[in-house]
Amino acid sequence: MFEQSLREFLLALHYVMPASINRLWPLLSCASLEKISSMQLSKLLKITPQKALKLQQFLNAHRHFSFSSYYKQQKIIPITFFDAAYPKNLRHIYDPPSVIYTKGNINILQNERRIAVVGSRKATQYSKDALEHLLPPLLNEEFVVVSGLARGADKMAHDVTITLGGATIGVLGYGFQHVYPKEHEGLIKVMSQTQLLISEYPPYMGPKKWQFPMRNRLISGISWGILVTEAQKKSGTLSTVDYGLEHGRSIFVLPGNILSPLSELPHKLASEGATLVWNGSQILEEMADFLFLK
Repeated sequence: MFEQSLREFLLALHYVMPASINRLWPLLSCASLEKISSMQLSKLLKITPQKALKLQQFLNAHRHFSFSSYYKQQKIIPITFFDAAYPKNLRHIYDPPSVIYTKGNINILQNERRIAVVGSRKATQYSKDALEHLLPPLLNEEFVVVSGLARGADKMAHDVTITLGGATIGVLGYGFQHVYPKEHEGLIKVMSQTQLLISEYPPYMGPKKWQFPMRNRLISGISWGILVTEAQKKSGTLSTVDYGLEHGRSIFVLPGNILSPLSELPHKLASEGATLVWNGSQILEEMADFLFLK
């Protein structure tokens, strides 16, 4: 078990510097953190002396503050890289988050059978109909559906899974004190109570454009496969696929109307080796050995 005092130090550090474990490791591996100087902080974290001094002042001021208790009051469970509950497959990506913040049914994270569903914010009814057809065999095998709570395909994936009685994880690109997009407030509230939300950003951090591609690496990182529904060739969906290929994940694509721009990316990926699927059992068969389903 990660030493409690060091865990609290990491939570305090991550509150003001939510960086990956690779970035923070040089500091965390120091023998004596209590006596660390601002000059050492600057050198180890590769930040300016001015930022290092402010960081040191914050850490000193919160030396006896319990961030674990603070998050507990907000019904947030932070999981550090060193905690046993940290997802195993996420631990092995290139730049795993130092801390992931969770809200909702934390037990869902214990199930390693996770499949990501991604696609366009402009996804059509076809995506929803296809998910209603593809997901039941997966949910029957207790797969967890992972997506990013964006408009379109993401929301469809969460909604269909919940309607079918399955479990779903929403990966946010911002902290829990914010809601984005605003029209998803109801879904986010439901998922924070009965499903699971995760984020690598402290609760106060609002949505920023650059944070969503980073969020996509978490969607891939905690999943073992990625299903692409509808998306244009230059869609942001491609960043999740690129992370998936980097992480060694299985890529599945939905066949679409050859006249629709939203079929461009799935068909392109299929021509490059992704698995074309029209039945959820196909996904189960490909992932069976990988996830010891047989």
